[in-house]
Amino acid sequence: MKPLDNADDTHYMRCALDLAVRGRGYTSPNPMVGAVIVKKDKIIGQGFHQAVGEAHAEVNALKNAGKNAQGATLYVTLEPCNHVGRTPPCTQSILDSGIKRVVVAMQDPNPQVEGGGIEVLKRKGLKVDVGICETEARKLNEYFLAFITSQRPFVILKCAATLDGRIATRTGDAKWVSGKESRQFVHRLRHATDAIMVGIDTVKSDNPQLTTRLPKRTNGKAWRDPVRIILDSKLSIAPDAHVVRHNSKANTILIANENTPTNQALLRNRGVEILRIPDQDGRTDLNALMDQLGAKGITSLLIEGGSRVIASALAARIVDKICFFYAPKISGGDDGIPICRGPGPAKMIDCINIKNIEIHRFGDDTLIEGYIDKNRRF
Repeated sequence: MKPLDNADDTHYMRCALDLAVRGRGYTSPNPMVGAVIVKKDKIIGQGFHQAVGEAHAEVNALKNAGKNAQGATLYVTLEPCNHVGRTPPCTQSILDSGIKRVVVAMQDPNPQVEGGGIEVLKRKGLKVDVGICETEARKLNEYFLAFITSQRPFVILKCAATLDGRIATRTGDAKWVSGKESRQFVHRLRHATDAIMVGIDTVKSDNPQLTTRLPKRTNGKAWRDPVRIILDSKLSIAPDAHVVRHNSKANTILIANENTPTNQALLRNRGVEILRIPDQDGRTDLNALMDQLGAKGITSLLIEGGSRVIASALAARIVDKICFFYAPKISGGDDGIPICRGPGPAKMIDCINIKNIEIHRFGDDTLIEGYIDKNRRF
């Protein structure tokens, strides 16, 4: 077989990455993984991890290639596993297939895997190359990578604002700040994340459903609703709120103060869980909450407001990524609801710095996407 040059490796790895994306929203707490098998400069097998508990990408690609996999090259976006989990180890399937070369985008940081899959393939005589399209592979699985190394969810902060920084008018009206295209993107974001969080003020003013609402998929697979998390320290939620009287497979979790009494039986009968989290300076300790959500296996969290929750999340430094939508509208006053509510820094040097910024357009709206620079605040 003709050895592939780096350009070929990059091309085929990007094919594998495109496959991996098809598992978005279904694989958590597992990563999204894609694989292609190449022989004589042609893709002869392909597969991706379709859902948690189902076969891994490598196994699906090998099954697709069949006996033709003998002597071929396998491209996979994440290091093959070498341990027994929900499924058997992929390394053994690779060895049994007769694959001669494996190209891996990135090493798996999971302590159960880390380096083990690569090493066992090398020891058995396979040629293994690591690092092709690693940057793309890491971004694809940023939720998984953050969770597996910290045991806390990867946190995305989303808001939609006017050009002068208002998320609602002085009356609280926020329908709609952003356009249809932006809202559809946010629903895809909901599908991709394990949980969504808002404060009780947002529930009382907007009565949101916090579900994923998109056109039916052509492949027949249902969109996934995130777990709904409501910061409600005094448990003042109305019993007829949409997030309580929901028609969804996803749970609702109310975050309450440790000492707040409630009629727990009524809420539990509606499938609502109450999670007690201690207060810090009169507000929910968000870092303690992240630990508890991580313990529940929630790998990613989308925060959608309101302004006090946004400010608290930023102050607690739990946010990893921001998605700020700006609509071509101007509130024109100083009495609307700002993105953040509460005291800010005294000096510009103490502002939170955003790095790795990308700008996207959705209709007339502009999305600023970036990552919190946790190493410095200037």
